[in-house]
Amino acid sequence: SKQWYQRRVAITAGIARHLMETPGNHMTPRLFVEALKNKVEEEYAGRVTLVVRDKDWIMEQKMGSFLSVAKGSEEPPFLLEIHYKNSDSSPICLVGKGVTFDTGGISIKPSKGMDAMRADMGGAACVAGATLGAASLNLPINLITLIPLCENMPSGCATKPGDVVTAMNGKTIQIDNTDAEGRLILADALTYADSFDPSVVIDMATLTGAMAVALGGECVGTYSTCNDLWNTLEKGGFISGDRLWRMPLFKEYGDLLKSATADINNISSAPYGGSITAAKFLQNFVECKSWAHLDIAGVMDNTSSMSYLPKGMSGRPTRSIIEALRLMSLEK
Repeated sequence: SKQWYQRRVAITAGIARHLMETPGNHMTPRLFVEALKNKVEEEYAGRVTLVVRDKDWIMEQKMGSFLSVAKGSEEPPFLLEIHYKNSDSSPICLVGKGVTFDTGGISIKPSKGMDAMRADMGGAACVAGATLGAASLNLPINLITLIPLCENMPSGCATKPGDVVTAMNGKTIQIDNTDAEGRLILADALTYADSFDPSVVIDMATLTGAMAVALGGECVGTYSTCNDLWNTLEKGGFISGDRLWRMPLFKEYGDLLKSATADINNISSAPYGGSITAAKFLQNFVECKSWAHLDIAGVMDNTSSMSYLPKGMSGRPTRSIIEALRLMSLEK
């Protein structure tokens, strides 16, 4: 029934909200993994499988971009895989930024409002919630969700501005701002996603303050290389009421990421278009022709303009992604 369907969607969106709202000392990378393990064992056993990749595995995969963020923290990183297979079709890959607390690293953030950075793993929370939502609804899809988990902390062994690292795909990255860390962990996770030969890749992240400036909390800024995928995402947002808005991926923005010492810089040489240049950075690490990037920084927490949403971290756009997955399942 419609009521049963909406309840299942609401419950899994609530899971995303809970993960985002939990204080950073209670939601470290390890505790995030344990929280998902417990949830799967309690309610999704036999339908959802977790694979936990540790730091040694991450090093073996030569994920130097991911490790450059994690190295400043005493908390070890993980790459969490969530597998839900209810179809023999090519997999859909979801990828979510899982920085469980973001100080900015050596490029440290101002202290005011830094407590909200407990929710800088909003992308991870939302893709986890969407995956469990797909399983709750028994959608006939093959879904692989990848979540790189770490903290971004300043320390004597943290990455320094100007350092150059090598990503999993062999590209070198000049890190001029350690607070532009989400794109660094996503770069390796997106490269790894392509190893599954996916039909679709969708990543989401609380990536840039520039997106919050551009669109506020009314909708999710969305970048896509595929019109069909964008149309599906937009329709999913329309059905759920949690709207998405398409943003450009023009070549000229990518030209702003040139580096004198590496293949690419992790920040733009210009003071404008920060969310777009972040998306162009990520595009360097995606081979799948049907890719979308959702910058959810503006919708991380609920604003007063959304009067029907309670205060606190939002869990957005979990409901829209579940709707999009349902629409994709109808196309298979």
